[in-house]
Amino acid sequence: MRALVTGAAGFIGSHLCERLLAEGADVAGIDCFTDYYPRTFKNANLAALATSPRFTLVEARVQDADLPRLLDGITHVVHLAAQAGVGKSLGGEVRHYTENNIEATQVLLEACAKSNLHRLVYASSSSVYGDAAAIPMREDELPHPISPYGVTKLAGEHLCRLYHANFGVPSVSVRYFTVYGPRQRPDMAFHRFLRAALTGQPVHVYGDGRQTRDFTFISDAVSATVAAGTRETAGHVYNVGGGSRVSVNEVLTLVGRLVGKPLDIRYEAAQKGDMRDTYADTSLAKRDFAYAPSITLEEGLDTELRWLLAMLATS
Repeated sequence: MRALVTGAAGFIGSHLCERLLAEGADVAGIDCFTDYYPRTFKNANLAALATSPRFTLVEARVQDADLPRLLDGITHVVHLAAQAGVGKSLGGEVRHYTENNIEATQVLLEACAKSNLHRLVYASSSSVYGDAAAIPMREDELPHPISPYGVTKLAGEHLCRLYHANFGVPSVSVRYFTVYGPRQRPDMAFHRFLRAALTGQPVHVYGDGRQTRDFTFISDAVSATVAAGTRETAGHVYNVGGGSRVSVNEVLTLVGRLVGKPLDIRYEAAQKGDMRDTYADTSLAKRDFAYAPSITLEEGLDTELRWLLAMLATS
């Protein structure tokens, strides 16, 4: 396998690149290092990758990269690069989402249409469902995203479908459900909760805490992504969830138990664009590429906690 991973310096991207290298692949990464969060986090994500002679990194936007050269000899593409964040997509920054999530995807697919790929895996999101879908959420539900971020991720799925139908690009989309674990972005809930608990700061929660999520540990998300890229899955969309539906308040109780002290929880108004509940029906992924999440929420949170403790000790 020779893989091109966009968004390679990010949370999921860096873990995926490490897995591919461990399995013997040659990996080219591309990342434009947007200022959504400090670059120091992404530099740390790349530390292990930088030691491998089978990994190369290009710093550029997908739209500005020399894609014909990058794709030469590539067998697999995993498109993770995107402007993240539901809340910010509702403000004046929506242009960043249309450029980095829709335009970049179309430019990449156009280049892939001229390449001889085995598979392109597109990273989508549970945000495409919105609040109208039945629980558990199935891939054949009609999506009703309630944020511009969700709209742009759904647009990417549609672009993958049309390039598969019209140009034979062997694309598959995976809808991630709230991925967490070591290297999680600093704006994401688990990172914020754990950091606040460890440093004695208030834990800020948007909403009443009774909203539920299907939390997916990073190694399970990576396993599903690799499997989707190596099985006969082209043209399909798959949910990738953690296997359970848990409220934010239950997570906070678990965080308090793991850090060994009570939390100072401050509830705030719910953020516009946030979904009330998510829970993935992963039976299609199980059927087609044997996906089965293996990390429990407590195991995953403990692993992220230990990573964060180590990071704080060296900062």
